[in-house]
Amino acid sequence: MAAPAGWASLCEKFRSSLSLSNVESKKDPENEPYRSKYGARELLEEIRQLLGSEEAAEAGGAPAGEAAALRAVRLAVVEYELGVNHTETEELSAGEEHLLKCTRLLERHRLSRDCVSLYIQAQNNLGILWSERGEIKTAQTYLESAEALYNQYMKENGNPPLDPSEHFMAEEEKLTDQERSKRFEKAYTHTLYYLAQVYQHLEMIEKAAQYCHTTLKRQLEYSGYYPVEWALNAATLSQYYLTKQCFMESRHCLAAANVIFSQAGQVPSSEDNETEQDQQDLRQRKAEIARCWIKYCLTLLQSARKSLEDNIGELDPDRQSELKAQRKKEEDEKEKGRKKAVLFGTSDLCDSILATEEKVSCICPLDFQEAREVFLVGQNYVHEAKEFFQFDGYVTDHIEIVQDHSALFKVLAFFEEDYERRCKMHKRRIDMLEPMYVDLNPQYYLLITRQLQFELADTYYEMMDLKVAIGNRLEELDSHTIKKINSLAQLAVKYYELFLDSLRNPDKIFPEKLEDDVLRPAMVAKFHIARLYGKLITSDGKKQLENMQTSLEYYTFLVDYCEKHPEAVQAIETELELSKEMVGLLPTRMERLKAKLSPFR
Repeated sequence: MAAPAGWASLCEKFRSSLSLSNVESKKDPENEPYRSKYGARELLEEIRQLLGSEEAAEAGGAPAGEAAALRAVRLAVVEYELGVNHTETEELSAGEEHLLKCTRLLERHRLSRDCVSLYIQAQNNLGILWSERGEIKTAQTYLESAEALYNQYMKENGNPPLDPSEHFMAEEEKLTDQERSKRFEKAYTHTLYYLAQVYQHLEMIEKAAQYCHTTLKRQLEYSGYYPVEWALNAATLSQYYLTKQCFMESRHCLAAANVIFSQAGQVPSSEDNETEQDQQDLRQRKAEIARCWIKYCLTLLQSARKSLEDNIGELDPDRQSELKAQRKKEEDEKEKGRKKAVLFGTSDLCDSILATEEKVSCICPLDFQEAREVFLVGQNYVHEAKEFFQFDGYVTDHIEIVQDHSALFKVLAFFEEDYERRCKMHKRRIDMLEPMYVDLNPQYYLLITRQLQFELADTYYEMMDLKVAIGNRLEELDSHTIKKINSLAQLAVKYYELFLDSLRNPDKIFPEKLEDDVLRPAMVAKFHIARLYGKLITSDGKKQLENMQTSLEYYTFLVDYCEKHPEAVQAIETELELSKEMVGLLPTRMERLKAKLSPFR
């Protein structure tokens, strides 16, 4: 039976309002950004007035007993659309009022097939509205209520419910159960997506990650995602897993990000011609995902170093053998672990993701060869990220990427047994960091300047230690080795002093009390300078005495500072203990040297 003309006209008005809101509004001029939204609102207000009459409520051939319920649901749909409309035009109070009217109209029947999808979507929008007001707890209440309703409906009924738009369709236009299910699941995916953000705001990090992972999984399952946005969210989630040392999950998220991001080029743009800006944005997102891969490789290598180092920071061969034997036993458990992980996508997608995963391990490397494989993957992503984040235009980002590259070399050097090769790796770090430091203006980039000063000092310090270790293997130190040790020590002192000078006030006075964020670095710099002066090699006794005196002054600074500021002790316990020891020993050594030199005065 055909629908009456009046009802058909009402349905046409509703369709026009949706078209204005969702399609035409994208073409609105900048000086009238809400023109189509306001047009849609007028149509919705007209529909609401028409629904207010008894005749309209009974339209469409509904039996008289159902008229009130039918009218209530249709009014609720209109109130919902008005609520979304007002929210989108930044009229939050009016938006809230309409959305609350919608939920009140549906309250008694919220678990019915006709109402459940609309009720959940209204609660989602109330959650978003309260989030925008900064009332995160209120938003949480609405969204958790929507989640509970979905779960209750699926448990008690489970049949695909009507989509809100169907309440303004003729019978022959109604959706298939498959389409209904898809739309209902999409609404619930939105609930989870917004809950993930709410939990993030409330610093419920673990719960936020869990909801984010479920959201990403569902978006793939129901094909409701934008490739670039999905890939970025997956890459961001990978960084959470890194903080928990869950390398398999982190790698899976990153591999999925790569695979889904590759779809971005295959999806036709909403505009016919992509602008240069669109391409630029795409390149930036790709570089951001590359940076997440760098962090993955770096964290995996650093975690391996932590598990293998002895109490002086060198590789412990016994621990290495023990972990290798342990790993062999665990090989059989590996497949079980894989099945426990939350996998993304259908079988085809999973295959592509797994193929990407195969390119890098998720197990901590235990020797140089394994570490080098992870390092090389990280280094490739460094080159990829630097293509977009260049020094000219992205100073901070570029420097952070180069610092990560330097850190990759530093941790790879830990696995290298040959001291000369280790030295060359540290030299690579110097070669990449020093030119950037020279080009930086400390007036604008003070924090980064300090970081580079300290890292350069530390790298020269490490190279000096390695040259000393190489020299100790020789029967007698040759002049070239002595010159090299002294040169490296002086360069380390230079950069530590530059770092300490950056802490001085405009009158060049060193602070009496150091801020917490620079306390440990400043004390370590003082301690290392003291040690470096003790490492300088000279045949001139007078010069040796001067070096010892300078060394003593720096050790004394540490001891005195901690006496004045006992709260600092915790930050530098090891350095303080050694400094106290040296403050006790050095004066005696200096007296002995003075006595030895006195006949020649």
